[in-house]
Order: sequence, then C-alpha cells, then structure tokens
Amino acid sequence: MTTGDPAVPRTLAEDLRARDDAALALLLRARPDLLSPVPNDLTQLATRAATRSSVLRTLDRLDAFTHQVAEALAVAPDPCDEETLGVLMTGVRDGNAEGGPLLPGAEPLAPGEAEAVAAALPQAVRTLRVRGVLWGGEGRLRLVRTARDVLAPSPSVASATGLGPSVGEATAGMSPSRLQEIVADAGLPPTHDPTSAIVALTGLFGDAGRLRALLDQAPDGVPGVLERLVWGPPYGEVRDATTPVRAAGADEPVPPVQWLLARGLLLPAGQHTVVLPREAALTLRGGRAHRNPEPAPPAVESVVRTERTVDMTAAGQAFTAIRTVTELLTEWQTGGPPVLRSGGMSVRELKRTAAALDLPEPQAAFWLELAYAAGLVAADGEVDEVYAPTPAADEWLQMPAERQWTALATAWLATTRTPGLVGTRDAKGRALSALGPDLDRSLTPRVRRGALRVLAELPAGSAAARESLLARLRWLRPLRGGADALRTDLLGWTLEEAEALGITGRGALAGQARPLLQSPPDAAEAAALLGPLLPEPLDHVLLQADLTAVAPGPLIAALAETLNVLADVESKGGATVYRFTPESVRRALDAGRSASELQAFLAAHSRTPVPQPLSYLVDDVARRHGTLRVGAASAYLRCDDDALLTELLADRRASGLGLRRLAPTVVASQSDPTTLLERLRSMGLAPAAESADGDVLITRADARRTPPRTPPVPVTDGPPVPDEALLGAAVKAIRAGDRAATAVRRSAAPAGDGLPRSPAADTLATVQAAVLAGDSLWIGYVNADGAASQRVIAPVRVEGGYVTAYDHTADEVRTFALHRITGVSELADDPA
Repeated sequence: MTTGDPAVPRTLAEDLRARDDAALALLLRARPDLLSPVPNDLTQLATRAATRSSVLRTLDRLDAFTHQVAEALAVAPDPCDEETLGVLMTGVRDGNAEGGPLLPGAEPLAPGEAEAVAAALPQAVRTLRVRGVLWGGEGRLRLVRTARDVLAPSPSVASATGLGPSVGEATAGMSPSRLQEIVADAGLPPTHDPTSAIVALTGLFGDAGRLRALLDQAPDGVPGVLERLVWGPPYGEVRDATTPVRAAGADEPVPPVQWLLARGLLLPAGQHTVVLPREAALTLRGGRAHRNPEPAPPAVESVVRTERTVDMTAAGQAFTAIRTVTELLTEWQTGGPPVLRSGGMSVRELKRTAAALDLPEPQAAFWLELAYAAGLVAADGEVDEVYAPTPAADEWLQMPAERQWTALATAWLATTRTPGLVGTRDAKGRALSALGPDLDRSLTPRVRRGALRVLAELPAGSAAARESLLARLRWLRPLRGGADALRTDLLGWTLEEAEALGITGRGALAGQARPLLQSPPDAAEAAALLGPLLPEPLDHVLLQADLTAVAPGPLIAALAETLNVLADVESKGGATVYRFTPESVRRALDAGRSASELQAFLAAHSRTPVPQPLSYLVDDVARRHGTLRVGAASAYLRCDDDALLTELLADRRASGLGLRRLAPTVVASQSDPTTLLERLRSMGLAPAAESADGDVLITRADARRTPPRTPPVPVTDGPPVPDEALLGAAVKAIRAGDRAATAVRRSAAPAGDGLPRSPAADTLATVQAAVLAGDSLWIGYVNADGAASQRVIAPVRVEGGYVTAYDHTADEVRTFALHRITGVSELADDPA
C-alpha cells in the first residue's frame, strides 16, 4: 500500500522513525531481544522486530485481552480502522447492536460487557503499538505481517478466533462456472468474472439483513449446522464435499449441508471437509471475533485471615526452613552423597538424606534444591566427586536467622530449578534426579512471582483459591499446550513451597515477604520485618540425668555447632532433645576437645547442674580415648598398656584385621588405618589416629568443603531487561546510524561494494573544504582489519594525514586515516 500523505508511515521502519526516543526506549525495554546486538539503524531494527521468533516471544508475553485484540486484527482488513476493530471486539457499531442474533448462542454482549471491552480497547492497542507489533497512523492500524501469519496461519488452519478462511481464500482454485452457480443459487445476479463473484458473495455474507433473509428460506437443521461451526472450529466432515450441489437439483427434503453448499455458506476445504467462510461466521456472530472477550482479569476468590496470624505462621515456617537447611549442612559436613556420572544424586541417596532429615522424599528434594540454588551445597569437583557444603555455607551459618531466611527466599524466587520434577521422566523416558542438570525451567520464576504478586494485590492476610489464582495467571499470560500444563503443576508446587519456606502463612502472603517482590528485592526490609517474629536464640540447654539435654528453643550458632558434635539429636519439635552417648563424646574428643574443656562447656551452657552420669560418661570415654594409637604401616597399633593389646589379639572379632605383635606395645595390621579405626570403634574401643610423627590427628566436623562455588545461574528464555544507561546508549546509536543511512547524497560514485570512490587528491580537497564550510560528508572507510563501512562525518581538522571529525554513525568524535578513506561525497542536507 502506498499513500501520497508523507505523514502516514508506509513501513514499520518509517513508523519507528517517526517515534521519539522515549517511545523507542519503551520498545527496546519490552523486547530486549532486539538489542542483541544493537541494530545499526531503524531499518534493521524494524526487520529484526518482524522476525518470527521475536514476534512469537512478544505475543507470548501479552495478556489475554491484548492477545484477543491482536487476533482480531489478524482477521480484520489490512489496514484496519478503529471503528472496524471496535465492532470485531464488541459487535456494536455506532453505539447500536448489529441486530438481533441470527443464531442461538450468538446473542450480543450485554451493554455493561460491551462498554468494558470498548474502554479497555485503547490500552490494548497502545500496548501492541509500543511493542512494535502494531503500526500505522490513526485510522490505519496494521499488524506486522509475521504476527498476522502466526495468528491466522493459512486457509487450511483456523485462526485463534475460530474463524476460517475468507471467501476469496476458500474459493481459490474453484472453477469460474462453479462460482457462478453458487452466485445464482444464493439469489445474486450473475457476474462477469470470478473476482466480481467473490465480491458479490462477500457482500452478501457480510450484510446481516440480506443474510437473515437468505436463512429465512433455509430448511430445518440449517441453524443447527451453522451453530456447531460458527464459534469454531469452522471445519466439518461430510461424505463428499467436492461434488457440486445445485439448489434446483437437491434432494427432497433438502439436507442442511446440501442447502448450505449450494449457496456458498459452506465451501469445500477437502475431499470430505467443508468450511464456514469467515465473512459469514462474523455476521452470524453479530460481528464479534471472540465469543467471550476478557477485558479485565478474572476476580480472585479470597479467604480473609488475621494478618497477625498469617505473619506468625509464616515466621514459624521460616524458622523451620532455616533449621532444616542447617540440618542438611550438618548431615553433609564431612561429605555428602556421590555425584552420578550424568549429574545429580541417586534415588537411594535421596532416600537416605530424606530419612536423616525425617522428611518425605519430595520435601527433601525441595530443601536440597533450595540449598543448591542458594549456593550452600555443590559438587566438590574431586576425582570421586561428592556433594558437600560450600565456603558460603559457613558464612550463612553465622548470619542472624532473619538474614538466613532472606538468602533462601531470594534464591527461591530467582532460581529456575524446579524440585517438583524430581522423580518424573523427561521426553526420552529418563528419570530426573535431585540436583541433576535437567531440572531448570525458565517458566518457574515467572509463575512463582506471578502467583505471589496476585496474592500481594489482595488485602493483607488474604489467601486465594488455587483455581482462581490459575485463572488469573492464565489471563495475565496465556500459554499454549504443554506450557500451560507445566504452569498448572508449577502453581501447585509454588503454593506448597512458599508455605514451607514461610513466604506465605495459611495460604496468604506474609508481610515480611512483600519487600522481596519489589524490583529489586529489598532483603534488608524483609529481614527487619521478620526479625521480631522469630524466637530469640538461646545460649543454654537443660541437662538431665538420663544423659539428655533439652534445648527449649533455637540455640546460638556456636552452642548449636558444638552440641551437634558432642551429642546426637534424638527428637525435634518446639524443643530439641539431644542424647549423649560414648560415640558422640568420642566424636568431640576426636575433634580436638579435652575432657576438661567438655566439662567446662557443659557447665557454662546448662541452666541445671551437670548430672553426675554425664560427667562420668565424659571422664570415662576421655580416659580410654587415645590409649590405642593407629598409624600407617599398612597400619599399626601402639599402646602403652600391653595387657590391652594382649586382650585385643585374643578377641575373635579382630580375627579379620590380620594383627601381629611386633613389640610389647606395638601390633601391626594388614588393614588400612581407616578400616582399622572403624573396626576397633565398632568393638567398643576408643582408638585415636596419629601422624607419622606420632602426634594425634584431630578430625574436625567441618573438614569437607568444596572450593568456592557460585550459585547456579538461572536459565532464561531471553535476554534480561536492559537498564536505563544501556537503553539510552542504544537509542542514541540507532538514531545516529539511521541518520547516516538515510542521509541524502548530493553526488556519489559508489563502486560495486556500495562505497563512494574518489581520487586521493579530490578526497583531500573535499575534506578540507568541508572543514572550512562546516559541511558533512559521506565517506567510505576501510579499517585496519580490512572491514569496509560507510559513514557520515562532519570534519573538524585535517593534519598529518589524519582527519578529525564528528562521526554521525557512531555519535562521537573520531580520527580517520586519510589513506583509508575510499572516497567522499557531499550531502544534500546536514544529517544533524
């Protein structure tokens, strides 16, 4: 289409050229994929904006109503005016309905619904225009060709509106004589050519009054056939669709399909397929492209709860989350499960970890993935690779509880790791394992944030029904096929995980989680809100005579760390019960603590006197600890008490160790030191390992750590949204390149490569004259790498074989070597 009005853009590039810098920045912010790399000019930007992949990505990010408007434009005339678009969305022209319904189920929208659609329509059009999917002047709206092809793909495929092909598309390839037969049977005067026949049929089907008069002559059953096809899909199966049917020769009584085929209200789309033409369907619908326009998001059914109850419930869950992750790190202190060759951990190891955490396997997988996403656990990278805490875990363990929680919650909101997929199978039938490489889904963080933002819109303390949340998410961003099924699963997992993590309480968004939904997240404010709701860490326990200690609340980090080494956790809940055993006391001694240090530790951190049985246990284990020394021979035993060695040699449980006495106080073994230590400890002894120098080796609980690791990078489905600085620079560069590309040359002698050519003397003279006159020039330039380019420059100075000039293409002052300039040409107008 061409137009004589220079103010009316004829292409998308011209439309973009007419927009100001702020509008271009909005386009690039909404579609950051257009910036990879930065386009050279606006023509290249328009070309990139019309590519299929970019258009599909943009359409997938529209809300339901804006998507419906784009679908209506795809079946509208090109270009389309606002009135026609309004009729397609509301079925109302000039404030009045198009007429009564021609079919049952095609009643016009209620007045309130039509008004809501009309009120929302301008914003949807603006959104499409801002995103570069729609362009054109007022009254001439044009959907980019790629979007039209995507939303109304081909005559053989129904559009997203449920409309079929137009009369012209459906009759393509039909013989002129058959067209004239249909025109005659429809009660129209004969035409002279197929084009005028199509125009006549289109006019008939598009006129509600004339179509009503035609349908009034129809036999029973015709309205039922049309009713099944009118809202889509518009295709139906018949026995023989290609056999010509005439009104005069139809069977009596006339079958409905034959009556419709004779008059073109159904047209052949295959050997056994018929289609309802688009113009007829729109008229039968009352002019509407959609049966149920959705101008506003569906309401979310809410359940009001007490705000204080929600915050306190969420805070309790947050505390449990912190403790669960701490237990996981403690469980893996000396090394976690091995890494599978394909990545991840085995089902057996997941079961073992779940049993250690006293959780079901799906919940254990969630906490594993959360710790991994937060950078607290990772593979150590050794030959026999295992999972272990990272150095960041030690920093996390020393943080206040509220900061520990914000670190976990922030990681959960951002990560694309999807724990709910653990145990399912991929497209090739392979089971997906916890911490494995195939658990990333780019949709996951979008669903999490989308669901929580919907909850944030409700009154504080309000929960929402899952189905209404899903309906709102579907309106905000419609997805197709498998993506929508995945989103349904993701929403269920999101609600469960948010509750377990303490982001929600009883289904309502907690007040302390709201700052995390800001952009960027305000972790400091969230921590400040959560801190007062968490119990104060205690610096004491209650020691009891049955060799247990009761922690009536959370413990400070140093006390918890030492107590986890000195005792075993027997039960968890509001209060944690620890039990002291010979093995746990020996564990503390192996870690380098002496009996006196342990006695002092217990006395300092107990609100009750140290019970005598516990004091005796510590002294007894310490007395025997280190009496035996295990070193490397293959291995040897050294003991100052030769009677103990004699007793050991006579013990049948030691028969497999290959013991042989070398001296009264030394026994050699064929087993390695590690195996020897484990066997002797299983026999109830308390050996200590020693170095080659005879010093006792101290084994600390935190000995196994990975090298420094960064958290896994989320897998996104596109480039991130650019910041303001990048947007400003990109718009500036595109404008400069466009000025250079569209500058009018006064004279030029371009070579086959498009570069201007001129003799060296003429080039120098023209440049010097431009310096004196302040003119701009079009030059060809070859850089040091041999890459040729065209530039528009404003020369400032010429000296020493170089010209200093303002480069309009790069929008900066640069220096050019004169011998690399292929030629110059004057411009008709200064591009500045």
